[in-house]
Amino acid sequence: MASKDYALVQIAFYAALIAVLGQFPPFAIPFLAGVPITAQTLGVMLAGVMLGSVRGGLSMLLFLFAVALGAPLLAGGRGGLAVFAGPSAGFLIGWPIGAFVAGFIMERSRNLPVLAAAALSAAVGGVGVVYLFGIPGLIILADLPFTKALAGTAIYLPGDLIKVAITAVVAQTVARGLPRALLSRP
Repeated sequence: MASKDYALVQIAFYAALIAVLGQFPPFAIPFLAGVPITAQTLGVMLAGVMLGSVRGGLSMLLFLFAVALGAPLLAGGRGGLAVFAGPSAGFLIGWPIGAFVAGFIMERSRNLPVLAAAALSAAVGGVGVVYLFGIPGLIILADLPFTKALAGTAIYLPGDLIKVAITAVVAQTVARGLPRALLSRP
């Protein structure tokens, strides 16, 4: 398979992975305007760490494009343009940027072992950047005060740190068994 074809398949695969992770039932936080805890941010982290900056970001854009077209791929079967006006819109907007940043860090941290580089990349891109967009989204779209949006988002942190650890272990395992699949480290 040509390199370009392989990259397209990988981008589509990670977009599909996010859709599959959306099939896990969401758990809504009532006092945080109903923004759900989902498994989908694991896919954001994996896309960036495994595919690298550009391909990781493109996989998230492909996924969000399908959602915008109405595909019910978000946790709880949500889809359509309305989700981009809801309280979780900032998090969704942060997904492609978070995957890009995670991939960028992974590409630039070749001097670190894969496990450490993947954990750092997933934490900064998949958590930090996504929160950087999600919290202002909550403030604006859910009309929450900054302190309430920040405190409410803190509820997600333990689960997101578990996803960071899973991402790091998956990247390390793939790097050992099928290093060619770790596109962020050619």
